[in-house]
Amino acid sequence: MRVIAGEFKGRQLKSVPSHQTRPTTDKVKEAVFHMIGPYFERGRALDLFAGSGGLGIEAMSRGVESCVFVDQQQKAIKTIHENIELLKIQERTEVFRTDAMRAIKAAGKRGLSFEFIFLDPPYKKFSYKDLMEALLEHDLIAENGIVICEHDSSESIPSTVGRLKLIKSDIYGTNIGVSIFE
Repeated sequence: MRVIAGEFKGRQLKSVPSHQTRPTTDKVKEAVFHMIGPYFERGRALDLFAGSGGLGIEAMSRGVESCVFVDQQQKAIKTIHENIELLKIQERTEVFRTDAMRAIKAAGKRGLSFEFIFLDPPYKKFSYKDLMEALLEHDLIAENGIVICEHDSSESIPSTVGRLKLIKSDIYGTNIGVSIFE
């Protein structure tokens, strides 16, 4: 697993040593960033279900100023810390070991908002509708912010959730879907 473009292009990232985490492949990561724009000027990212932190780190490499990483597994948290230390971006990141809904509520209480929110939960275990409703309820999506969902291609993804509307959706390989809401 590596960083594909930007400041950290070509740098290898550590993977989570667990079968409970499914890393986003380089091909899908490249497709995601092709869909949302290759480079960014500033902004904050939230990487829920972060695993190794690959999506948030890729966003930072391409210009996002800071990222909050959230995962429930201890091995994932350890791997995220190792990756951000490897790239020396500790001062631009926060890492939390908690479940997604608790993280959403906590970020809302802190008044945080994000231009880029990555949702990549274990396939078929979470409702994207519920997650997006919680993001809206706690006002975490910045004006002009987007929510990027990676999902099993067989999962039913809503076309609207509150003010969020599906703007792009594609399938990669035989089973990976990417849907983007704004």
